[in-house]
Amino acid sequence: MRTAKFYALLKGKQVLLGVKGLIFLLGVISWWTPLNAWGTQAPKTLDQLLEQVRQDSLQDRKLNAKREARFLAARNQQKELLAKAKAELQAAEQREEKLRQAFEQNEKALASRETQLKEHSASLGELFGVARQATNDLLQIINHSLVSAQFPGRAEDLSAMVAHKALPTIAELRQLWLSLQEQMTESGKVVTFSAPVITAGGAVETREVSRIGTFTAVSEGKYLRYLAEPVSGLVELNRQPPSRFLEAAAEFEKAESGEVVPMAVDPSRGAILSLLVRNPSLLERIQQGGWIGYLILGLGAIALLIALQRFIFLLIIGRRIDRQRQQKTPSENNPLGRILGAYTGGREDVETLSLKLDEAILKEIPSIERGLPTLAILAAIAPLLGLLGTVTGMIETFQSITLFGTGDPKLMSGGISQALVTTELGLAVAIPVLLIHSSLSSKSNRLVQVLDEESAAIVARLAEEKQGLLEENRERDGSAV
Repeated sequence: MRTAKFYALLKGKQVLLGVKGLIFLLGVISWWTPLNAWGTQAPKTLDQLLEQVRQDSLQDRKLNAKREARFLAARNQQKELLAKAKAELQAAEQREEKLRQAFEQNEKALASRETQLKEHSASLGELFGVARQATNDLLQIINHSLVSAQFPGRAEDLSAMVAHKALPTIAELRQLWLSLQEQMTESGKVVTFSAPVITAGGAVETREVSRIGTFTAVSEGKYLRYLAEPVSGLVELNRQPPSRFLEAAAEFEKAESGEVVPMAVDPSRGAILSLLVRNPSLLERIQQGGWIGYLILGLGAIALLIALQRFIFLLIIGRRIDRQRQQKTPSENNPLGRILGAYTGGREDVETLSLKLDEAILKEIPSIERGLPTLAILAAIAPLLGLLGTVTGMIETFQSITLFGTGDPKLMSGGISQALVTTELGLAVAIPVLLIHSSLSSKSNRLVQVLDEESAAIVARLAEEKQGLLEENRERDGSAV
């Protein structure tokens, strides 16, 4: 049994209605529509009403037929669109299959080509690695070379080559070769050129710079070094080497072409020169010793003054004694003369004269040996003060270790320097003072020995004279009897 379907237009939309819904809709329309709305003439009889219903039914069938035809046409169109879409889907699937097969084939071909590339580029990869390593090494050399002061900007191409991740090109390899050749050639040249120089005061001046290979550069008699960072250029050393090196540099700059002059060359490209200028001077070493160092030097100066005074005094006294030994008349300007003055010409006996001479010698000995015990004491105190400075320096060193650890050796260097410098100063003062004391003691002992010898000679001569008179008296007495 077929079921009739009807569509009603409700608010611009088609609504599917059944038979019951259609009857209900007709009832509502008939109820809602006034009787005069049925045609121009409302049916007045049942026949007219029947006829009118038939006409309306006929019109409805026509309308429904049109709708059905339109619906069928739309359905046929949808079928055509569906068939077309299915055909397009099938074509797309076929194309996808072809593309997938092509992709797989390309993947296999790419893997094969990559394997071939690795096999063929194995030796080239090693070669390019060596080239890149050589470029890095040469870049470091150029960045710290004195040649770069004469030819600035040499490292730009090499820096770009190092930063480039791809394999170097033929042009880059040629640039590497040229840079190596240039560096090697300039390393053997002695040239003079104009370049900006940063002075010790921070000013930038354009000067004539003399370069000896890649080892040493001087300007206006002063040594320079090449600073790569943060600003590349030649910088005058804050502390110059000793004067003999500066004089050699000045003579080198004045020399004519072809003239041979002595010149200091640093083969370590500035490292030895930096260590040389960093060596502390004598005054700085003394300052490292602290107050103990100054005390040791003060004692050493006192000892030197005493030794100088005693040396001059003993030298003068010695010469006067030598002259006195050649004279018969005693002089009061020397110890021997004053001792000889105690001899009164033989009026006293031998024992009395011996006692007088001993007394006179004892009076002269203090003046001859004056200052020598002081020198001995200073020679003994100086190393003890050096030992005291060593202990003080080590205490300071351990305090630095306690506070800051052992990470920075510079923090411990102050105490170690004081310990070593004071020990050095103590020994440097004690050793010469001890030698001087020994020399002066020997000289004074020799003078005292001379006085003893001369006094003993006087006593012996007096004894001989007394013994000769006694024998003459005995002979005179014997002849008289």
